[in-house]
Order: sequence, then C-alpha cells, then structure tokens
Amino acid sequence: MNRRKRIGVLTPSSNTALEPLTSAMLNSLPGVSAHFSRFTVTEISMRDQSLNQFDDSKILEAARLLADAHVDVICWSGTSASWLGFERDRQLCARITEATGIPATTSVLALNNILAAQGATTLGLVSPYVEDVQHKIMDNYRGIGIECVAERHLGITVNFQFGEVEPDTLRGMLREAAAARPQAMTVMCTNLHAAQLVPELERELGIPIYDSVATVVWQALKTVGIEPSELRGWGRLFQEVA
Repeated sequence: MNRRKRIGVLTPSSNTALEPLTSAMLNSLPGVSAHFSRFTVTEISMRDQSLNQFDDSKILEAARLLADAHVDVICWSGTSASWLGFERDRQLCARITEATGIPATTSVLALNNILAAQGATTLGLVSPYVEDVQHKIMDNYRGIGIECVAERHLGITVNFQFGEVEPDTLRGMLREAAAARPQAMTVMCTNLHAAQLVPELERELGIPIYDSVATVVWQALKTVGIEPSELRGWGRLFQEVA
C-alpha cells in the first residue's frame, strides 16, 4: 500500500482563503492531504512593521511544527518575495530544508518556474495590495525579463480584508487586465478567493491564469512525485504545465 503524501503549508495568521482552497484542491486526490501551520501576518505594506513579519526565524518555527507531522514538502503559501525579492524565498527554502530535512517551495518560486516553463515574457498582475507594494512586484518581475503589461490592485493593507473581497470584484480586475493581452495573468495573493474562478475566466478570456494558492499546490505535487495533471477542475495550470 502506498504511503499517504502529506503537504505542509505555511499560512499567514490572518489568512482565511488559502486553507479551504488548498484542501478543496487536494480533496480530489486520494492519499494526499494538506496540513497547516501559521505565523503572524496581519498587514501588507512597505512599513518596517509589516516587512518584519517575514523574518525567517518566525517562519522557521512554524516549519518545524509541520515537520512534527512528517510532511513530505513544506510550502510557503504566501507572496512576500514578490515585493521583498525572489532571493528571500530561495534563502527561506534552503533554511527550512536545513532545519527540517524536508524539501521546501513557495507560491512565488512556483509561479516563476511556471512562467519560465511557458516562456511567458508579459504578465497581467492582479492583487489587493497598495501601490508601492504593487510597483515593487512589477520591478522584480521586470528584473527577470517579465513585463507587467497590465495591473490592477485594490489598495488594501489589512491582510484579513483581502479574504473579504467579492468574487465579482476579482472577475472585473482580471477582465480589465486581460484587455492588454498578456501571455499569462497572475492573482498575486493567497488570501483572495480567486482559484475557483480560474476555469471560467480562462475559458472567457483565453489567457492562462496562475493563482498564488494554485501555484504552490502545483509545485508541491511535483515535489512529492504526483503528476499535477491528476488534479482536474482548477484551470489550465494543472493540465498544460509539465
């Protein structure tokens, strides 16, 4: 009998979206389960108070708790490296693996792998963030050769409030960003209820949409040896990106 695959997920404390979405995705895969550990994140801005929430020591403490559950991979289901710099996530993954012996990945590193695999050089960016955070994200993607040709953001700083954004608001933002015809679009935040909207909007808009909750699930499945294509009903990512 094959052993269960356990996916460990690091979660911002005020996030109400990623846990139910991640569990809903994985519920369709027999023998795969998600397990969560939280650390404090309540605000997203460029203020020092906000930036300090992503100190590695706090995240590592949560990762060690997941290790107690003998998970097969530890995933940071968060997007902080999109504005703090991609190297932050690479260093975090290395430190998690050093501390626990378990491979690690993140939503942002997964997204970058997906964009590279698809050869995407233009991106539509949708987020709930404030303008200076959004511009840092755009700058970081420009630095790896990906131009954000359209963006929409909501100007919210309170992380809990991201999870209260209505689906029709997200639909409208994605439609507006799609008008520039980017090669791909992303919903950059794991506390938006967007992943379940992806299949309908991909059919409508004809552009692949990579949601931050979905990207880390895709990478986690690859890491534990499960073909992402086994997961159906959550968009083109799982069927088209090898």
